[in-house]
Amino acid sequence: MIKDALTFCRTRWCSAFGLLPRRLITSMAWVRRHVGLLVLVALTGCAVNPPVTPTLDLPSPTSIAPQDVALHTWWTAFDDPVLTQLVDEALASNLDLRTALARIDAARAQVRLAGAPFFPSVNLTAGQARSRISEVSSQRLPPGFSPYSNQFNIGVELAYELDLWGKYRSGALAANNELLASRYARETVRITIAADVASTYFRLRAADAQRIVLNETLASRIDSVKLQRDRFEGGLIGELEVRQAEGERLAVLADIARTQQTIDQLEAALATLTGRPPRAVFVPEVARGATIIVATDVPTLPPGLPSGLLERRPDIQQSEAQLAASELRIIEARADYFPNVTLTGLLGTESAALSSLFSSSATVWRFGAALLQPIIGIRRIDAAVDLATARRNEALVTYQRTVQTAFREVHDALSANRAAREVLAAEADRRNQLAQALDIARLRFDAGRTSFLEVLDVQRSLLAAETLRIAAARDAKLSIVAFAKALGGGWDPQVFAAAR
Repeated sequence: MIKDALTFCRTRWCSAFGLLPRRLITSMAWVRRHVGLLVLVALTGCAVNPPVTPTLDLPSPTSIAPQDVALHTWWTAFDDPVLTQLVDEALASNLDLRTALARIDAARAQVRLAGAPFFPSVNLTAGQARSRISEVSSQRLPPGFSPYSNQFNIGVELAYELDLWGKYRSGALAANNELLASRYARETVRITIAADVASTYFRLRAADAQRIVLNETLASRIDSVKLQRDRFEGGLIGELEVRQAEGERLAVLADIARTQQTIDQLEAALATLTGRPPRAVFVPEVARGATIIVATDVPTLPPGLPSGLLERRPDIQQSEAQLAASELRIIEARADYFPNVTLTGLLGTESAALSSLFSSSATVWRFGAALLQPIIGIRRIDAAVDLATARRNEALVTYQRTVQTAFREVHDALSANRAAREVLAAEADRRNQLAQALDIARLRFDAGRTSFLEVLDVQRSLLAAETLRIAAARDAKLSIVAFAKALGGGWDPQVFAAAR
């Protein structure tokens, strides 16, 4: 990556040096005697050493390589067309992705701007002036000469600064690395968006399932209240049992309201993630696919650490490119310690009369070289170098933290998947056991062998178990999403490389 940018920069600079007008070089005796030395020094300045990525203490891969897993479109593995449609919609219209694209355009402009010093600046100049000398000076003029005079000129000015110390080459390389970092940042956004859409969708389907369970429970609670009122009116029970049944009904109503709030918020979140207009965000309409309980046989993820993680994750590649750019910015800042050598030239015409401005005798030219060595501004350069060094140190820590976070996310995703499978199996068995216990409690209550409190306790436990089973199925799916995201799934490195 850095080597390609260095070759590109060197070629552009050397081509620009070759574009200098032949007349500008051959007309200067000094330049003609020393042009070989200048070119040698300039080409030596081209040899900007590419930054080296720091070595980190990484664990050894112990399982499958990422390419053995369908990571590019991992969300299709859930076999839910609605989820696939939502992810595709988000990747096409999400506003964060549009922002990332705008940052790439800005970085491309910075690359073009950084390459401008490789070419000489050529300016067309034209002017006209009329002047009058003082009366004291005009007394010394021969008789008949006017104190007024005109001056017309037109020409082409050229200026070119020799990049002897690698300032502009370092800046161009840094800009190319920053462009690459912005493109990797876009892919990181793509991964995050796809994972957020899937996670939000699974949470929404879990809330839908919870609402169904609560509505079924509410119907059961209403029947219980009616039954208890009939028994109370028949003198079989006291008022306490009626109040308890009514309280349980109201508790379920409160849970339904809270669940509906969650559903409304998740629908609005999906509408936002998919980049829909404000009207559709305020009144969201989100389609539904497979229920959260479908395919509760959670896939078993391969244990250990997949290989190629550093190459798969674009956020790591982004941090590496930013680190390389910050190293080059230090070289760029240090170049200001050394003198700037600028070649200048002018070729044009100059005349006191407009009619003779383009005659051969009106031709003027000027060639020169200038050297500028900073003396008083050294403290400013020191500060600029210190600033670039501090930013490099920050980029280095960011790179180390990004790599550290990547391995932690893989570890956490594997742990979450293992726990989710165990929790889901236990909660499903618990729910079945409590369903049987509720049947037994109702039989005992109908036979008059126990109070209604026993039935209520079992009903509460069954509702809690059903809620936890739904949550376990949701968490199992979320663990797959987290694993795909941790491996850098959701983008195609081959397509990315081809687009460079």
